[in-house]
Amino acid sequence: MDDRPPAGRRDALRNRRLLTDTAREVFAEQGLDAPLDEIARRAGVGNATLYRHFPTRAALVDEVFRDALTETTAAGERARTAKDAWAGLTQYLRTVFAGLAADRGTNDLMTTNLEGVTSLTEIHAHNRETIDMLLRRGQEQGTVRPDLTTEDVLLTLAALGRAVPALTTVAPDAWLRPLALLLDGLRTGTAAPPLPTPALTPGQLGEVLLNLGPHRRR
Repeated sequence: MDDRPPAGRRDALRNRRLLTDTAREVFAEQGLDAPLDEIARRAGVGNATLYRHFPTRAALVDEVFRDALTETTAAGERARTAKDAWAGLTQYLRTVFAGLAADRGTNDLMTTNLEGVTSLTEIHAHNRETIDMLLRRGQEQGTVRPDLTTEDVLLTLAALGRAVPALTTVAPDAWLRPLALLLDGLRTGTAAPPLPTPALTPGQLGEVLLNLGPHRRR
């Protein structure tokens, strides 16, 4: 007995795999704002086929990146178990930024917001929890300045992360220097002046990231 799906179903599954594999490559090269027409053309299918499988850009992004950020999540879990919160935080952020430098699609995912992408919501939540936990522990251990909030750090990381693709066009590891400067600003220091203006709320941070992203509100 032939247990294979009907020919039409096999063709649909093949086209879906072609589209997701091709989208992964195009997003890595061009970011999440890459033209969907280009993805369909490279996959060798028509635009109608792409939209039949993925009616929105968010649906395609969610499919492509659902399992692509497992290393970021794993790095966060490892960082959470570090006895030295500062060491855990610095290692985690270096791992995250290495991913931002290697892949423009991942960069867009981690540094902006795109509504309707479940995998993005999950990785943002895990990233926030990791940084929040490490900051609080670092403040308790006296290695992180006490007036920092998680939103302060997430916004600063997002702003620097957006510059990473441009930095890598000059030198592959050029992002290491500004990341080191950023980290130095998070540490406790007797000469550090108080931070100006109130910290962002979580809602305000989400709004900023949404407007910063490739699909800004018009």
